[in-house]
Amino acid sequence: MPPEWSSSSPDLLLSVDRTSGRPLRAQLEHGLRDAIRTGRLEVGERLPSSRELARTLGLSRGLVQECYAQLLAEGYLVTRPGSATRVAAGSATASVAARPPAVAPRLVADFRCGVPDLGSFPVQDWVWAMREAARGMPTVEFDYGDPRGAAALREVLAGYVRRVRAAAAGPEHIVVCNGYAQGLGLALRTLADIGVQEVAFEDPGSPGTVTAAAGMAGMRAVPVPVDEHGIDVRALSATDARAVVVTPAHQWPTGVALAPERRLALLAWARDHDAFVIEDDYDAEFRYDREPVGALQGLEPHRVIGLGTVSKSLAPALRIGWMICPPHLTDALAEEKHRSDRGGPALDQHALAILIESGRFDRHLRRMRATYAARRTALLAAVAEHAPGLPVTGLAAGFHAVAHLPAHATEDEVIAAARTRAVGLYGMSSCRAGHTEAPAQLVLGFGNVSERGIAAGIAAIGDLLTRPLDDTPR
Repeated sequence: MPPEWSSSSPDLLLSVDRTSGRPLRAQLEHGLRDAIRTGRLEVGERLPSSRELARTLGLSRGLVQECYAQLLAEGYLVTRPGSATRVAAGSATASVAARPPAVAPRLVADFRCGVPDLGSFPVQDWVWAMREAARGMPTVEFDYGDPRGAAALREVLAGYVRRVRAAAAGPEHIVVCNGYAQGLGLALRTLADIGVQEVAFEDPGSPGTVTAAAGMAGMRAVPVPVDEHGIDVRALSATDARAVVVTPAHQWPTGVALAPERRLALLAWARDHDAFVIEDDYDAEFRYDREPVGALQGLEPHRVIGLGTVSKSLAPALRIGWMICPPHLTDALAEEKHRSDRGGPALDQHALAILIESGRFDRHLRRMRATYAARRTALLAAVAEHAPGLPVTGLAAGFHAVAHLPAHATEDEVIAAARTRAVGLYGMSSCRAGHTEAPAQLVLGFGNVSERGIAAGIAAIGDLLTRPLDDTPR
């Protein structure tokens, strides 16, 4: 579908050369034909009025009208009385226009992980907060501003993470960033500037994200195994890493919490090796049957860089995150942010500050905790009914689980078979540094799947989950 410009006469970039000796009308006709043939003007797209195009190019209106009449006669344009001139259907554009993207088949359930319930985004609250922000922002706030981010948001975030995550945070040591990936990149580049050459990451974890960010920073990235107690600090000590990326509150993707003794050992490692812990606090707001786990950053603020976002609590599209910085690194991290993009969207930051300060953010989180808890229950009930005996772990917090497939099953075959039944599944192998499939496990995200969808999806693939694929009845 062509864009429908809201202005009465849309702009169009064309040029004529008065020194070429070629007639101006011929130049204009050629320019319009070329724009249509190459797809720069799509079928159905509206052209400027003859009066406006003549004014823009410094031509007579009569010349432009003659040009339009010629292209109408050739079938490039179409017009109706009282309507704008548009690119005609069946013009040359049809042969060169890009093919429409293939529509993905509709799935009964898509257990893609890391995605919150997009349909539950608090649209009305966000519109209200944006309106309040736009109405109340001082004029000076519309400038580039502090590279650390809007002072109002940093003030509110400092209070929020102290209250909810037991963080040791003052607004002067918070840098607002555009989501987790940017925050990680800023942290690694800043650490590289002070001599850190190797960063460790959890295995399984997010090898692609960390490795890419490390490469951009000129660092080496090394995997460190995770067991039922979290990251193996002894294995970490055997590396040359002076930085490590961890998810201690709810390890991604296994779902284990970093055990108390490991938490203390990890912080001791950081002190003994003059190293830094980058704490990804990605979904700590959502917990079900365990006591809350405070942030590591609150225990060692000089050695831990805390990363948080609203990607799971609100929506990834907002692209708002924050770094809780060690005091001696705050200025360097802010300068790195300034070099990166001159700062984030100030209006959105003020809106988020208002949303949190008003209590509407907490109200949204309470509602979503109940929603995800109900979906968690639905997942366990569906597995118990349609795949009895299938071990499911990692459900103490967040909105994903790990399903442990039977011996001799392979992730790829189960995933492919499920797709033929219109169910989207995703393997643990993509989270492992070596992409190995042993043991075969699935990461089941239920954040963006309704209870009905969860029940229908598991019912459709229950037999695939409980026996080797080769033994599955066909």
